[in-house]
Amino acid sequence: MLSRFILLVLTFFFLTGCWSSRGPEVVVYSALDEEFSKPIFDDFQKQTGIAVQAKFDAESTKTVGLANAIVEERARPRCDLFWNNEILLTLRLAKQGFLDVHHPKIAERYPAIYRSKEGLWHGMAARARILLVNAKRVPKDRRPTSMLDLTDAKWRGRIGMAKPLFGTTATHAACLFAVWGDEKAEAFFEKLKANEVKILSGNKQVAQAVSQGEIDFGVTDTDDAWEEIQAARPVEIIYPDQGENEIGTLYIPNTLALIKGSPHPAEARMLIDYLLSPEVEARLAQGPSAQVPLNPDVVVEPPIKTPRTVRAMPVDFDKAAEKWQTAKEFLQGRFAR
Repeated sequence: MLSRFILLVLTFFFLTGCWSSRGPEVVVYSALDEEFSKPIFDDFQKQTGIAVQAKFDAESTKTVGLANAIVEERARPRCDLFWNNEILLTLRLAKQGFLDVHHPKIAERYPAIYRSKEGLWHGMAARARILLVNAKRVPKDRRPTSMLDLTDAKWRGRIGMAKPLFGTTATHAACLFAVWGDEKAEAFFEKLKANEVKILSGNKQVAQAVSQGEIDFGVTDTDDAWEEIQAARPVEIIYPDQGENEIGTLYIPNTLALIKGSPHPAEARMLIDYLLSPEVEARLAQGPSAQVPLNPDVVVEPPIKTPRTVRAMPVDFDKAAEKWQTAKEFLQGRFAR
């Protein structure tokens, strides 16, 4: 597949004369960690001759910072491709008219839930929102199985999560508002606060707090949980809400989006096609972050359970994005500090 892709790239540049004096390039704002994304960009550049100029931002607020940069540069876009490591901000940029249409044929292989019908964004390489439990502190017969267990009084002051106003925790909150409805979601977060949940600076810090025994369990992402498992820490992943009448485990994809009016749209489209290839998803699945492949053509099985092996939350991400303002206003009054 990649050899055919390279031939198409060379043909494109021969026919269109897109080679400049310094060569073709594409500018990517990437929220995926540099250690994971840069090697992929380097290989793309080697295979196509298209230089990838990548911008990364601070760990704690990188998604918000990159999205804000796209908004600020609207009059004269510098970014060609936004590689977001979640989906909520991507959908908000789409609603505000910042994204352009691209319909790569390979995107049709992905489940409809993880791609835009209009071709404005493309999901790939997901992470699951899971419960990470300290196996030494919590016996097997007492371990939580549902997100609702976070509100159980027996765990008061012994649970944790990242602030639900940023990143995948914010996306998770918006999805709960979309799936449960406002009343149930608000009641859940009210009970969560009353249960003295510890609010930590990020998902990584939640996973570390669990592994170090500072809390019994917490809500985090599979990549951060997997890092603790690889370090032989006493933790166990629980995929929540797997019962017949439960909502299932939320999988949040990385998203790729072409920026409207960008300076290098043709090169950006080629990079999107490349990133959606089974080879790239397989590489991310086998890497240290153990991303979950969404393309059914990927044959490698990551160490993390996938929507093919557990009950996944059937969420409408567009509806979740519409719910975000309601969720944000509610959550700010309770978790702003």
